Parts: sequence; structure tokens; C-alpha cells
Amino acid sequence: MRNGLREHIEYIQTEIGFSGSILVNQRGQVIANGSYGYANRADKIENETRTRFGIASGCKIFTAVAICQLVEEGKLSFDAKLKECLDTPFPKFDENITVHHLLTHTSGIPDYFDEEIMDDFEELWIQKPMYHMRRLQDFLPLFHQAEMKFSPGEKFHYNNAGFIVLGLIIEKVSGLEFKDYVQKHIFEKAEMTDSGYFALDSLPERTAIGYIEQEGGTWKTNMYSLPIQGGSDGGAFVTVEDMLKFWDALVNHVLLSKSLTKELLTPHVQEEADDFYGYGVWIKKKGDTIYKYHLMGYDPGVSFHSAYYPEMDAQLAVCANISSGAYKIMNEIEKKFS
Repeated sequence: MRNGLREHIEYIQTEIGFSGSILVNQRGQVIANGSYGYANRADKIENETRTRFGIASGCKIFTAVAICQLVEEGKLSFDAKLKECLDTPFPKFDENITVHHLLTHTSGIPDYFDEEIMDDFEELWIQKPMYHMRRLQDFLPLFHQAEMKFSPGEKFHYNNAGFIVLGLIIEKVSGLEFKDYVQKHIFEKAEMTDSGYFALDSLPERTAIGYIEQEGGTWKTNMYSLPIQGGSDGGAFVTVEDMLKFWDALVNHVLLSKSLTKELLTPHVQEEADDFYGYGVWIKKKGDTIYKYHLMGYDPGVSFHSAYYPEMDAQLAVCANISSGAYKIMNEIEKKFS
């Protein structure tokens, strides 16, 4: 696979104008890496391997791991009902919603950003400015009194609000703010030393600014397009190296026991023919075999894909500070796997 892969990636990068970083390991060896474009276009600071990128919903797996850790400690159960976990009133929510339903996007609760209704994420911040969105509870007014979409367990429907609720459960059970819990119990354990939930108005060094392309080929930053502080539904910053450290820690049971890791990576619900969802992770099958465990995240100015391929013992991370491109790069790399 190594032969010609870098040249192929650079050809695709040039073709699509990719801006970001790429890292692929197989059996512990780097087989592809590269960084392209600018982390800061105004000052012409280039992206590099240690650049931190926003990963949007790609970090839902951190929330799922945190829940599984609390289950492993006996402080929570997957069958626990929402009303047993939080004192927050949800007057129109079904009383049978469980932690399992929230983890698998089968709860039926209303989302604060429903793609069936809205197609522009920036619409959310017209009535509630994004700079007010610093804590998980700040999202509650956007959905906590809305009607259910369907009965719990009826079907899969991707839902960010469900992961906000899971984050609130983590805070209640652990006694820690969500971002502090993840930092201590996931990032530190996995030695993800460059990762964190950074506020957009106080980004640390080596952090890529997200860019949104405008008509005429100009660019604007995404600082007014996203919540100012990421949380349990998305918004962490990582490096490509840290994402591969995460996969290593997960599959080698540094973060969870063997049984809880298996529970996390079980295909709990089917989305399409060969596409399934575990706890915070997408799962792709080929026949009866799991081809990959897959994370993805998209926001204005953010494009992210990362995967672990168990049969090939390979890991991939593609982080971009523009709104698209990560999928194309991943797809082209996967063609070289086959």
C-alpha cells in the first residue's frame, strides 16, 4: 500500500484543495502522512502534523466512552431511564427513554439542530448568540420542552441533543464538568497530550482556524458559526497523532475493560444495508465481517474522518479546517487498502 500512496494523496489534495492533516498507520508503522494548506490564512501559518483541528461530531465517541466508564464503575447502567439520571424537567419526553437509546440515536427526543427542518447550522445562533453557548445546560432551551419525534427504540435518527443529555448525565454522576471529565479520564489515559475542548475565543497555539469558502473564492472564519465552547455532542480539538493514540488506547483496553469495549463497538442499530451504529461510533460491515469502526464530523469550517480497520490492523485520521474534503481523502486511501 505504501508504494505510490503519498503521490496519490498529493494528487487528490491538489485536485480538491484539501487543507488539513493526514496520518495512516498499519501494524504500528506510518504508511502515509502529510499536512496541507494553512492553519491561519491571514498570517500564512501552515498546517503541520501537530496542528490541532476541530472534529465536530467526531468526538461523540468520547462521550460514549465516558458513559461506559461510569457503567464499568457501577455508577450507571445502560438501562437506566432518563428520569432516573437527571432532575432536569423534560415535560414532553417519553418516560421510557434509557441511556442506551440516547447512545444509539434511537431515543426519539427532538434535536436542537434537525436536518429535516434546517439546512444551515448558523440559523441556530440568530435568536441565541453562539457566544453564550459555553456549558451543556445552555443548549437545553433549544429542545427540552419540544415534542418527541417518535417512540424510544422505534428507529435510528441521528441526534445531537441526545448527546447533550448524555453529557449532563456524565456531569451529574461524576461530579465533574464534562470537558474536565474527558480530559482526566480519556485524553490523559490515552496520552492525547494535544487534545482538548478549547473555547473559540481562547484557542491555544498550533490550533487551526476553521474556514468557510465564500462566493468568488474568498474565505471567512467559522468563529461566528459554531458554539463558542464544544461539549458532549461535538467540538473537541485533536491532532491526527492523538486520534491514532485514541484508537490504540480503545482497542487495547486502556480506557475500558474488554467487555465494555465490546459493548461500545457492538453494532446496536442498523442505519443502512451495511452501516451500523454502536455507542458513539459508526460501524461498516462487508458481509458478516466488520470492515471498519468509523468516526466523522462536519461543521462549517470543519471536516473530519477517522477509522480503525480491524482486519488490516490499520488506523486513519484525516482532519481538515475547511467544510469538506476529509471524506474524499479517506475514500481514496481506502481504495489502496483493497
